[in-house]
Amino acid sequence: MLHIIVRRVSLVVALGFTLGACGAPPAPAGPTQAVYPLAAATSTVPPQPTVEAVDGAGQTIRLARPAQRIVSLAPSNTELLFAIGAGAQMVGRDEFSDYPEAAKALPAIATGMGKLNTEAVVALEPDLILAAEITSPDQVETLRGLGFTVFVVINPDDFEGLYGNVLSLGTLTGRGTQAQGLADELRDRVTAVGQKLSSATTSPRVFYELDGTDPTKPWTSGPGTFLDLLIRAAGGTNVGAVLSSQFAQISSEELVRQDPQVILLGDTAYGTTIEGVSARAGWGTMTAIKLKAVFPFDDNLVSRPGPRMVDGLEQLARLIHPELFAQQAEY
Repeated sequence: MLHIIVRRVSLVVALGFTLGACGAPPAPAGPTQAVYPLAAATSTVPPQPTVEAVDGAGQTIRLARPAQRIVSLAPSNTELLFAIGAGAQMVGRDEFSDYPEAAKALPAIATGMGKLNTEAVVALEPDLILAAEITSPDQVETLRGLGFTVFVVINPDDFEGLYGNVLSLGTLTGRGTQAQGLADELRDRVTAVGQKLSSATTSPRVFYELDGTDPTKPWTSGPGTFLDLLIRAAGGTNVGAVLSSQFAQISSEELVRQDPQVILLGDTAYGTTIEGVSARAGWGTMTAIKLKAVFPFDDNLVSRPGPRMVDGLEQLARLIHPELFAQQAEY
């Protein structure tokens, strides 16, 4: 059982926020998530002047022209590329890059557990490699030592950081116009959620379960994580904020004391069920259990620091404040 928890938490750290593992269950009822189609094969980017952007490590990365052969080492990077119309410029991905569907057709040259097939990378002849915080500094230096240009996309601390990542990748791929349009759209949607929540009179207590392998001490997201930010931005109070670390276990006794009003299950892909959670010893006294406010949640929407984070925000807001969104089908 310990190995399951270790693997689960490894994915938490690897994907930056919570888990982002493959095969997550369907999200609760809400608007259809945006699907970013593979750019048309004929959409060749015309020659342009040298482009440059500052990456998450503070290094200025320069390219003689927009990248045409890109390798992505994180699901969030892959989703960002497809979202700005640069999917056709990708030649390789990590194994967890499974969205959109077209990404699965690309060769996987890295795993989410830190393994990288450098020989496969060399064979792909990329002109840009997009690393992430999951990518170790040693791997970044190895790739640079092989002569590759590596841009490190850092996990954003807030929505402005997310928009900044969108714009940086737009610059490097020659998709600046599309990137600006996406950043503006995401910003508008976040603003719309905030405006809708401005009339909220309460801030319900929310427990988000990352891993309930040990139901007496389930893993959750603590203070300083993007998930903590999302819960607050969605008009809730994260009960995990009382913890001393970003990802940690919380005892059943503490949960009962916190008495969450909403419970969200980000681990349903691993077999956790609403019925099983409701039947856990001592949990029956919680308000969320009594009100049947226990919901499965597509963890990919809040664990991958890409454009679908805004989908996650919208769905969180609907679940935490259904009274404000009941009459609104979509934004």
